[in-house]
Amino acid sequence: MVGWMHGAMGVFLCVFAMLKLFHPGAFADGFAMYDLLAHRWRPYAYLYPYLELFLGLAYLGFFAPTLTYVLTLLLLGFSAVGVVSALRRGLDINCPCMGSVLDVPLSTVTLTEDLGMIAMALMLLWM
Repeated sequence: MVGWMHGAMGVFLCVFAMLKLFHPGAFADGFAMYDLLAHRWRPYAYLYPYLELFLGLAYLGFFAPTLTYVLTLLLLGFSAVGVVSALRRGLDINCPCMGSVLDVPLSTVTLTEDLGMIAMALMLLWM
């Protein structure tokens, strides 16, 4: 189960990071609209895909598992707070989670993805 979860999370994070890196400026523009830190400090919007890619590779390589789980909780937890805030404000934008490759609205699906990854990281931390 741990191996499967590492593989699933690693592939998920790497694929989404790569989608964001096709057009980093477009991702940063969209991400800054709802992420609390990217809104205040734009370089974070450019750094985020690399953080996500690092986590994906860490999962795939079983690199420092406990640290990887904690960093996942922090990164995606903070992102989820921004999504909740945007949804409460009724912000109607395309989610940059797929980069500029696909137009997907920012919605509860976005929040579910973040919360699902958080739940898996918590389960791995507990196991």
